[in-house]
Amino acid sequence: MKLSQFNYNLPPELIATHPTPDRDDCKLMVVDRKKQKIEHKTFKDILKYFNEGDVLVMNDTRVFPARLSGEKEKTGAIITVFLLRELNRESLLWDVYVDPARKIRIGNKLYFGENDELVAEVIDNTTSRGRTLRFLYDGPYENFKALIYKLGKTPLPDHIMQVRKVEPEDEERYQTVFAKKEGAVMAPTAGLHFSRALLKRMEIKGVETAFLTLHCGLGNVREIDVEDLTKHRVDSEELHIPEETAQIVNRALDERHKVCAVGTSVLKGVESSVSFGGRLKPFDGWTNKFIFPPYNFSIPNCMISNFHAPLSSLFMSVCAFGGYELIMKAYQEAIEKEYRFLTFGDAMLIL
Repeated sequence: MKLSQFNYNLPPELIATHPTPDRDDCKLMVVDRKKQKIEHKTFKDILKYFNEGDVLVMNDTRVFPARLSGEKEKTGAIITVFLLRELNRESLLWDVYVDPARKIRIGNKLYFGENDELVAEVIDNTTSRGRTLRFLYDGPYENFKALIYKLGKTPLPDHIMQVRKVEPEDEERYQTVFAKKEGAVMAPTAGLHFSRALLKRMEIKGVETAFLTLHCGLGNVREIDVEDLTKHRVDSEELHIPEETAQIVNRALDERHKVCAVGTSVLKGVESSVSFGGRLKPFDGWTNKFIFPPYNFSIPNCMISNFHAPLSSLFMSVCAFGGYELIMKAYQEAIEKEYRFLTFGDAMLIL
């Protein structure tokens, strides 16, 4: 399939800029692939679609305040830096994304904080947009990390940052209630809809939860610039699938229960580590898997997703799982019924 086949007209007024007051109070579209049927519910109704022995596979990555605003030495140009991953703790080396990239060269120094509390030097170009920074800090590592948290902001997506400022509640709402392992610069948005109360009700019903960690990176929202999707390369993301998760998922598959991928990051994660027998294997490394139609899934048999942007790799993954024609129809119906799109938007359950 070609890039242009994943375009649709998204009215700007349907892009959510704030979360719903309660996590599980958003709209839920239920898409049944076998019946080719679409229903409209509220997210807390999702409980009705799961039974004892079914499994929700969730991404427990935790977003950290990775967005820093600094000034370039001499010129004073404002540079936005996203901390993508720590390369060397002892040397304070970080892999980062910079914007605007054209203004930054190797050897440039960047100053962060009102009184230049933190200084970094560019020591390498990893990609056209990526850089390696060395932070010039002499104190204990704990103090350095505290300074990052003080100066850093929650890395809300551009479609939100362009219309409003970061608000205090964003720190909590741009995080799942089960977030544990720090490392993401993007939240796994499908998981944002689960409240603690809803998860407890799932547990009481006998629905199991299993966790993997995939540290979501900015590559998920980068523009795809090739029409032939087989030529597109996505950024690598760190992925960990524990033995316990593999056991829970494989038992559910053996017993013919639902295995639900909560979000495209989980979809990518589980499909990155499949045995020849079609079962989930533990994993500890990196993945750059790009899922688009046509694709045969081995692990999940249902999924939960947000409504994603046109021409995005996330939208393509949903089309691969739900079926291209059915998902395109569902998205048009979502627009007609004024569902809320993107990060803080509404949800879809694909059965």
